[in-house]
Amino acid sequence: MKILITGGAGMVGRNLVEHSEARHHQILAPSSQDFNLLDRGSIQKTLSAEMPDLIIHCAGRVGGIQANIADPVAFLRDNVEMGVNIIGCADQVGIPNLINLGSSCMYPREATNPLKESSILTGELEPTNEGYALAKIVSAKLCQYISSDDPKKNYKTVIPCNLFGRHDKFELKNSHLIPAVIRKLHEAKIQGKSTIDIWGDGTARREFMLASDMADFVFFAISNIDKMPQNINVGLGTDYSISEYYNAVAAVVGFEGTFECDLTKPVGMKQKLVDVEEMHNFGWNHKSSLEDGIKKTYDFYKGLDTNEI
Repeated sequence: MKILITGGAGMVGRNLVEHSEARHHQILAPSSQDFNLLDRGSIQKTLSAEMPDLIIHCAGRVGGIQANIADPVAFLRDNVEMGVNIIGCADQVGIPNLINLGSSCMYPREATNPLKESSILTGELEPTNEGYALAKIVSAKLCQYISSDDPKKNYKTVIPCNLFGRHDKFELKNSHLIPAVIRKLHEAKIQGKSTIDIWGDGTARREFMLASDMADFVFFAISNIDKMPQNINVGLGTDYSISEYYNAVAAVVGFEGTFECDLTKPVGMKQKLVDVEEMHNFGWNHKSSLEDGIKKTYDFYKGLDTNEI
């Protein structure tokens, strides 16, 4: 198949390109400079010229709590425009298959955990990343409407839990939990620090899966897209507390200090664990343990130079 990956320079996109199954397909993975998803005319021209068999839409403006709080306008506006542009243009030019990457942020803040696909739009969203969540919901709904209107089009949404791994962002203010903790504890070890702060009381629970496992699911889905549900969670089915993540990273990094809780900082939802029953029924399961994932990500981090972090 000819497969176009949006966000080809991002963490998920690069893990897709590196996956062993990618060599069996013709992969197009342009950067945002070569394929601007905010320019609808350019998108339509490129898709008409290339006519891929399938699009994997994983581009977006992403970041942790700090980044979402700092610029909610951009997180809503840019992600809505990117999603509507690529999905809408794909529909217009006749691309038959599209896999859209959503986010567990799409679920209501008070939804019962584990989070079932059916609970989307049943309640208020988490305020700290509401703009990003709304944008992801718009894209998922657009895929659903297109598939309902035209049965020949498989436009479906994958809703992953939090991801981490190779090609992650390790910039402290904009990265997600695990890469931020890896950098924080690595630098603390080098600098001889004995105490590190944790946002909140450390009891909030999160689910993180290795990005290479996410890539593995996507290629499994490509081979079975006709059978894939319209919306499907992808995750571990297991979560850990923030404190447990800090301790797991400390064990890998070799940081032997202590942690102090900063109760003045926002923590987001108390728990965010996706229900993976549909995923298991679909026939896929995750491959990597948390410890193995942290080790691989830490090795990748240590191989970066300061300009890449």
